[in-house]
Amino acid sequence: MIAHVYSRKITINKKKFVSYISILLISLSIAAIIFETSLNGTKTVRVACIGDSITREYGYPGMLQALLGDNYTVENFGSSSSTVLFNTDKPYMYEVEFTRAKEFQPDIAVVMLGTNDARTDYFKSIDKFVSDYQLLIDELQALKSKPKIFLVTPPPLFNNTLSLENVNLVEGIIPRIEQIADEKDLPIIDVYSILEDHPEYFPDGVHPNSEGATIMADMVYNAFVLYGEAS
Repeated sequence: MIAHVYSRKITINKKKFVSYISILLISLSIAAIIFETSLNGTKTVRVACIGDSITREYGYPGMLQALLGDNYTVENFGSSSSTVLFNTDKPYMYEVEFTRAKEFQPDIAVVMLGTNDARTDYFKSIDKFVSDYQLLIDELQALKSKPKIFLVTPPPLFNNTLSLENVNLVEGIIPRIEQIADEKDLPIIDVYSILEDHPEYFPDGVHPNSEGATIMADMVYNAFVLYGEAS
């Protein structure tokens, strides 16, 4: 909100005002979930699914919730078209969904980003990918809840109309995610390798259908089991 007080006329940036109101309402909703949990005397494990449209719109967080059961609260913090790279139209770090994810104070954070960084024009800044991704992870690790962080490789890209190149994933993005996982000592979930021979699961070449989303949810769940975060 931009406001000039004293003798000046008060002016308001409407877009920012609506954004702030949205953040407030979302924050109250998250607080209500946590408060209700405490009233019931049961602490659920809070899981934040962080990502782009593959997370936001294509079902894997809901499927993961079903696999984990009532002792977990899985929230979807996907932001369509978002990137790891800051030098793009929509860096995830600057999105309201990232603010929401941090306010949620997750016990576990699942981060699946990098698909949109494979866009031909964005990929020109790939040398900044590691440092930008590390800043995002640093903010998650600084949370009071100290979440366990799982990194997920993006799924494969097939023929598409969005200028997203699979070679950019293979040669530039996935190796850098693996580097970050190694340097930060974080578990990595490789959905790319499982799905690379299944173009039938990606009708538009980018986004998974229910079969593809089911595989992603299963792999995240199995990683939780492997690392003692689920049984």
